Amino acid sequence: MLDVLRLRVLDAVARHGSVTAAARELHYSQPSVSHHLARLEAETGAKLVQRAGRGIRLTEAGRLLADRAAEIIGRLDSASAELAAHVGLRAGRVRLAAFPSALGTFVPAAAVRLSREHPGLDLRLSEAEPPEALAMLRAGHVDVAVAFHYGKTAEPPATVPEEEGVRLTALFDDPSHLVLPATTEPTAAPPAVPRDAPLVAAMPATPPPAVTATSTLASHAGGKWIAGCDRCRRHLLDLCAAAGFEPAIAFTTDDYVAVQAMVAAGLGVTVLPALALSAHRHPGVGTREIPGSTRHVFAATYGEPPDPPATAALLSALVEAVSRPA
Repeated sequence: MLDVLRLRVLDAVARHGSVTAAARELHYSQPSVSHHLARLEAETGAKLVQRAGRGIRLTEAGRLLADRAAEIIGRLDSASAELAAHVGLRAGRVRLAAFPSALGTFVPAAAVRLSREHPGLDLRLSEAEPPEALAMLRAGHVDVAVAFHYGKTAEPPATVPEEEGVRLTALFDDPSHLVLPATTEPTAAPPAVPRDAPLVAAMPATPPPAVTATSTLASHAGGKWIAGCDRCRRHLLDLCAAAGFEPAIAFTTDDYVAVQAMVAAGLGVTVLPALALSAHRHPGVGTREIPGSTRHVFAATYGEPPDPPATAALLSALVEAVSRPA
């Protein structure tokens, strides 16, 4: 039988790519990590690591076992947290992965609600874009993933595999805005609008948006554009294609603070969701809502219902945070 402790060592080495970093994370000495790897190779009868210059790398067998080790460790950690939560939410741990603008807006409010209602729960937060967050969820590294998808309806796309055990809780719809220098378009963006109530305090009203997304974007067809993360870049390209042009992308960054600074400096225009503008608003930018362009924000859990008590409590805190401002 494989030793779980040694699987943790292999998982750490796989993630960090070195014995030194793995030892630092696990609070072991480097010889201790090397010893556990050697013992694991003896237990499996397979060569798991090999020297590569001054470091090491996993063999094909090592990568295979490391992938399974990550799943096993995630499930063991989940079981430990669920058992602790089952005693009445007096103790235990619950883990959440969310994209940056969610962490910068409603997630802290949800954390406050959770702490107030269940002070014994230990909430762990991780920043991750939707594909990585959902992968962490399926691997058992987190209990809840906050993610989003673009589309005309709130129905999840095929890339969100509910049939594989992922279950979704809709949070709110987040409209897209054209962002440009304030001297060009002196408007202000409203926050994202949840299903039942404002997410954050209302911002100054905006002039009526253009009639169509095409007319909103087409006036900037000849200018430079700034793109974001992979999903946001694809969304920008789709919007511009629908408006009849291909944007000249001059800069790419997934940092919405940097994006707005570039726009304010006149380096280009961009498209951002309202949630990102609620998390940070540069005084030198103006915005115009793009009619019909919305991303749908949801919380995902994994496994058959009902959710463990700690996970259910976190879901409830997220829903309350976007429905009723603290």
